Amino acid sequence: MTQSTDLDLNLLVALDVLLEEQSVQGAARRLHLSEPAMSRTLGRIRKALGDPVLVRAGRRMVPTPHALAVRAEVSAVVERARALFRPGRDTDLRTVTRTFTIIGHDAIAAAHGATLFARAAEEAPGIRLRFLSESHLDAPVLRQGTADLEVGVIDTAAPEVLVETVYEDRMLGVVRAGHPLLTGELTPERFATEADHLNVSRRGRLHGPVDEALAELGLERRVVGSVGTFPASLFVLRETDLVGLVSSWGCPPAAALGLVTFEVPLPLPPLPVGLAWHPRHDADPAHAWLRGCVRELMRRSAGDQPTVSRSPAAAVASAAAQVLRRSPSWDTSTDSFAEGVADGTGSP
Repeated sequence: MTQSTDLDLNLLVALDVLLEEQSVQGAARRLHLSEPAMSRTLGRIRKALGDPVLVRAGRRMVPTPHALAVRAEVSAVVERARALFRPGRDTDLRTVTRTFTIIGHDAIAAAHGATLFARAAEEAPGIRLRFLSESHLDAPVLRQGTADLEVGVIDTAAPEVLVETVYEDRMLGVVRAGHPLLTGELTPERFATEADHLNVSRRGRLHGPVDEALAELGLERRVVGSVGTFPASLFVLRETDLVGLVSSWGCPPAAALGLVTFEVPLPLPPLPVGLAWHPRHDADPAHAWLRGCVRELMRRSAGDQPTVSRSPAAAVASAAAQVLRRSPSWDTSTDSFAEGVADGTGSP
C-alpha cells in the first residue's frame, strides 16, 4: 500500500473518539457530524492504517487488536496536541469536553459517584465519567488507555505508572442489625466459629489473608461462598446471618441498608488506598481536576472514619501481630495482601 506523506490530524481526533465510543453513531454525535460523514471518516482511517479498526460483532462494533494496541498512544498524541493550544493554568474547565474512565471496586462508585457527578455538572459540565469494575483478569489498563484513573488499593507493577497513596484504610466486619456476633465480647474464636462467612472476590476465591490470620491462631472459618462486588455482598448480608467484610468507604451504603460494622478481632495490616495514572495525563489540567476531586473525596472519607462496635479482643489480636506479619500473605508489594484482601476478604 502506498503511504501518503500528508497527515490529517483530524483523523487522529476522530480515531480517538471512535475507539472510545466504539460506535459510528456515538462518534458522530460527539464530533457533531452526520453518520454518513463519520462512516466516510472511518473509511479514511482504515485506509491510512491498513486495518479495519472497528469490526461488527453482533449489534456492536469492537476494536481490532491493532486498534487496541495503538489506542493509548493515539489518546496521548491527541491530548499533547490539544495542550499546545491551551495554556494549562488558563484552562476553563467549563469548556472542556472529555470522557474519563475510573476503574476500581464498585464500592467507589457507590460511595462517591453521586458527589463526583454533581461536582462535574457544576464545574465541568462537558466532562463525562465512566466507572469500570476491576476485571478478574489483570491487564495494563492505564498503559492501554482503557482507564484514565485507578482508585483503590493499587497493586500495579508497571514501572511507569504514577501512584499516590492518599490514606491507609482498614477492613471491618459487617453484619445485619441484631446479629448474634454484636452481643458480648468478640474474640477471634467467636468470629471464626459462630457464624458462616461471605467473601467478596472478583476472581471467585474462597480463601484469603483473613484465613491466614486465623490459621496462625489455630482457627478456621467457614466460607460458604463469594460474590464479585461489595454492593452485591451487602444485599446478601442484609437477608442472612453471614459475616462479610467492608472497607471504610463501603460503610455509608452498608449503613443505608441497615447493616452494622464492627472491628475484626485480628491483626489485619492497613490498606494503602490511593490513585494511579499514566504519566501522559500528569500535566493535563482536566485530568488534574479529576484527580483533585477524587483525592478530596478520599481524604474526606478517611477523616470521617465510621463508628464501629469495638471489641476487647484487640489485645489478643495485637499479641499475634508480629507472628502474622511474617507470613508472605501480608506482603503488600506483590500478589499479596492488596490482591489477597481484594480477592479473599473484600478490600477496596
